[in-house]
Amino acid sequence: MRSKKPALVLAFASTAQALATEKYCQEHQLPGRLIPVPKEITAGCGLAWKAEVEQGEELTRALARAGIQWQEARVLELWA
Repeated sequence: MRSKKPALVLAFASTAQALATEKYCQEHQLPGRLIPVPKEITAGCGLAWKAEVEQGEELTRALARAGIQWQEARVLELWA
């Protein structure tokens, strides 16, 4: 049976930022994947990056160094 667990969700103001995150993370073997923005987040372009909560600090530091901006970062209970 599926269960919910905490996940870090980064929402973006533009699709370009979301796609840049996907490309950067794939090139640098960073964790996560693109998902539709969860209903708990009302802002953004419709795409978000989902990663394990434990990986959040590594991920956000790497994206900040790369100059990739996100609009909102939240920990949400999502289906695993």
